[in-house]
Amino acid sequence: MINEQAPLQLGKYNRLEVIKELDFGMYLDGFDGEEILIPRVYIPEGTQIGQFLDVFIYRDSEDRLIATTLKPFATVGEFAYLKVKDVSKLGVFLDWGLMKDLLVPFGEQLSKMGVGRSYLVYIYVDEETQRIVASAKIDKFLPKDEIQLEYNQQVDILPYEYTDLGVKVLINNCKIGVIYKNEIFKDVKFGEFTIGYIKKVREDGKIDISLVKQGFDRIDNIKQQIYNKLTEENGFLPYTDKTDSEVIYANLQMSKKDFKKGVGGLFREEKILIKSEGIYKIK
Repeated sequence: MINEQAPLQLGKYNRLEVIKELDFGMYLDGFDGEEILIPRVYIPEGTQIGQFLDVFIYRDSEDRLIATTLKPFATVGEFAYLKVKDVSKLGVFLDWGLMKDLLVPFGEQLSKMGVGRSYLVYIYVDEETQRIVASAKIDKFLPKDEIQLEYNQQVDILPYEYTDLGVKVLINNCKIGVIYKNEIFKDVKFGEFTIGYIKKVREDGKIDISLVKQGFDRIDNIKQQIYNKLTEENGFLPYTDKTDSEVIYANLQMSKKDFKKGVGGLFREEKILIKSEGIYKIK
């Protein structure tokens, strides 16, 4: 969201007026007498004094406010899955898409963060230093208000970490859940939002997530997936109840249990024939 009026929002997008031009860039009206430099490399061609630019505001290495038309991977107030570029005596630095990397102070790390690895963090402005920083202690930035989540509710999930149980995910930017390892039957890409479904909200508040909708709707989707694959493969698939589960997952992105349910449903609907060598689509 672009901020069109004062006060200036650090770590977010602002719409500011060009008020001065120099060889190395332009100055923008940052309100209250503040002039903010946008280096020439980031200025759109043809920009004139008096025009307004949509810019992201952050601090340079000398803590001066600076503007850019580059878009970081995330802004203040957002969660993001970012990669560690470097380690310093202050903490680790994350690549967030700008020339200046984003600091995670040592005190904001859950455990030692390594170069080349990616982590889920929350981006905020430190009240004492007024610098934009990030924290891997995401629990303290989740909403404290009770948020109602219902069985089979569709949610946006951001996978970010492996555990002994499976994969931890951020749910709707407000809750943490887990997809159990034996229920992951398609590629799950860390740092990319995808669709999930609420499978169970436990008494202790922990949330189980499924990648597919539960109940009959889910089986209908599975049947349709198998039938579509049959159509693509000229009406025959060489899979039976004796086929290895890994082969079924690799080719159909579903568990063997779901495959058998889907095949059974299609057979009862008289859409397929089941033979020793595989299944055939009835034309």
